[in-house]
Amino acid sequence: MKHTLIILFVSLFLGLSACSSTSNQSVYTQMGGQQKVEEVVDNFITEIEFDPVIFEYFKDSDIGRFREKLIEHVCHLTGGPCEYTGDTMERVHGGMNITEADFNRGVDLFINAMDKANIPHPTQNKVLAILAKTRKQMLYI
Repeated sequence: MKHTLIILFVSLFLGLSACSSTSNQSVYTQMGGQQKVEEVVDNFITEIEFDPVIFEYFKDSDIGRFREKLIEHVCHLTGGPCEYTGDTMERVHGGMNITEADFNRGVDLFINAMDKANIPHPTQNKVLAILAKTRKQMLYI
């Protein structure tokens, strides 16, 4: 009986330690680091390519630069080691007059991209909460 209680206590302690270590990790690390950020961005670009509404916003874009700067931005915002060297969100999205409906559609595409990269849903929620802070910098400008 005493042996069983010790095993139970150790199991509980190890389980709690694992939970707290995840919460102490950056969202970038929880995503899986640079490789996963790149995978999500590549998936997102593919999602955009096959969405006729959202593709219109990107049809004249330099996709190589877009990819590079989005990887930097996601990496930086989620606590990774990257420095974002791109333009402000207002400058990038100025003149596009992005509607809330199209912004939300883009978010859905980004969720699809994270799903395809096997990012766990709790981590996806953390990523979205971080990226949502840039929303006002993109709409109707």
